[in-house]
Amino acid sequence: MKKYIAEVVGTFILVFIGVGSVVAGGLGGALPLGQVGIGLCFGLAVTAAAYAIGPVSGAHLNPAVTVGAFLAGRMSVADVIPYIIAQLVGATLASVVLLLAVSGKAGGYDVATLGFGQNGWDPVKGFSMTSAFLIEVVATFVFVTVILGVTHPKHTTILAGLVIGLTLAILHMAFIPVSGNSLNPARAFGPALFAGAGALGQLWLYIVAPLIGGALAGIVSRTGLLSAD
Repeated sequence: MKKYIAEVVGTFILVFIGVGSVVAGGLGGALPLGQVGIGLCFGLAVTAAAYAIGPVSGAHLNPAVTVGAFLAGRMSVADVIPYIIAQLVGATLASVVLLLAVSGKAGGYDVATLGFGQNGWDPVKGFSMTSAFLIEVVATFVFVTVILGVTHPKHTTILAGLVIGLTLAILHMAFIPVSGNSLNPARAFGPALFAGAGALGQLWLYIVAPLIGGALAGIVSRTGLLSAD
C-alpha cells in the first residue's frame, strides 16, 4: 500500500506543479513562463518527486512508465493496475486543488476561455492529429528509454532523478506546440476532466499514444539492445 500511496503523492506533485505553471502562468501575465519555463516546471517536478518517493515506489508517476517497466521485467503484473489507478487519482486530486485555487482569481477563472492546462492538438492553427500522435509515441519512447536506462540495476546513478527531469524538460521545450507534450496518460487525464468536451474528445490520443511509446521502450529494454552488458 505504501507504494501506491507514494504514486498518488508523486503524481500529485507532478500535475500540481506542471499544470499549475500553465494555469497560474496565464493569470494577468504575473508568471509569463512560456515554453521553456513550463518545460522546466514539469521536469523539475519530476526530479523532486523522483528523489522524494523513488525509494518507495520507483516514482513512475505515469502509466506509460509503469507499462514500460513491466514489459522490461522491472515490476510484477500485480502492481501494474494499482500503480495506474494511483497515478490517475493523484492527477485528479491535483487538478481539483488547482481548480479551487484559480477559481479564487478576482473576477473568476473561465476554464472555457483560458483552458485548464489540458493537452490537445489544433489542426487549424497548429498541427494535425497525426503529428500529435507521432510525437506522443516517439517522445514517450525516448522518455521511458532514458528512465529505464538510468535506473537499470547494473548501471544506476545517483543523478538518475535529475537526468529524468531534464529529459522531460527538453522534450516539453521541443514539442509543446505539436501536442502539448503529455507523454503521460495520468497528466492528460486529470486536467481533461475539468477542461470541457473538447479536451475529453481528444483524451484518447494521450492515453493510447504514450502507452504505445512506453510499451516499445519496455520491449527494447527487455531485449538488451541498448544495454552495455
